[in-house]
Amino acid sequence: MHGDRRGGLGLLALLYGCAAVLCAAGALWPMHPRTPVVLLTALAVVGGLGSAALWHVREHAPTGRSPMAVVHAALALLSLLTAVLAWRSVTAVGVVGLGPVVVALGVLAGHVLPPAQARLHVAGGVAVVTAGALAAAPEGFLSAWLAAVATVAVLTEAQIRQSGALRRAAGTDPLTGVANRRAWEAESARLLAHAQRTGEPLTVVVLDLDGFKAVNDTGGHSAGDALLRSLASAWSRELRRSDLLGRLGGDEFVLCLPGTGTDRAAELLDRLRAVSVGAWSAGAAGARPGEDLAATLARADAALYREKRARHSAAG
Repeated sequence: MHGDRRGGLGLLALLYGCAAVLCAAGALWPMHPRTPVVLLTALAVVGGLGSAALWHVREHAPTGRSPMAVVHAALALLSLLTAVLAWRSVTAVGVVGLGPVVVALGVLAGHVLPPAQARLHVAGGVAVVTAGALAAAPEGFLSAWLAAVATVAVLTEAQIRQSGALRRAAGTDPLTGVANRRAWEAESARLLAHAQRTGEPLTVVVLDLDGFKAVNDTGGHSAGDALLRSLASAWSRELRRSDLLGRLGGDEFVLCLPGTGTDRAAELLDRLRAVSVGAWSAGAAGARPGEDLAATLARADAALYREKRARHSAAG
């Protein structure tokens, strides 16, 4: 799970639009007799068209997602166009004035891309724009340009870390540290889609604690919270890195087990019971072709309540 890439497309569209306006202003009111008016006019047109295209893609992208190829292409094109403008700059001020564009590119990449990809885009962007600047006619801008590059690196890294912290907070259950419902459903839907494309098995399991109300009534909510944390921690140690544990709410947890059929899921549940400090019931459902996550989860929930009814009948 990364930043809101649909929102990132909107920011990219805004950045392209602002660049188009600035290029148009530079063409209409040149600041130097040798200002590349034709180039600025062409860049204004490209920026305007790019802004419109990005906004169109944003409006037709699924909520919270965007085609990653579009994001990468838009960032790479922005770096290339900025490099061309640096190359054709006729004053040192014109070269250094492109620094904020590279800063914006770095901050935006840090917001919408995974850290490694964001750093790669920024390194490539800085390299190509610096190459354009070094090929430009004016001199005497190197020290100011190096300061701009340092600013890009620092702000990009700060954005990467801030975005990562926000994403973790938004997708984590604060009590147990496992995925919250929203994050679990988003990632599980992705895993289910992958399983249906490849034909691999996938099992969803709903786990519900037995007698949790009695724990809260006798020991208070702190005892209940401690039990939830203990179970989540013990279960997490038994799971593979590919398995996804989430908390739906209250005393109900859920598992998404990619590459796992219901037989292997039953074996895993036996291991989880062996490390658990409290009793719980579980219902499992294997993914079916063409079925969405809600339907699979509903079947697992139905299996859970069949198990609970069977236990109550046996106890009675």
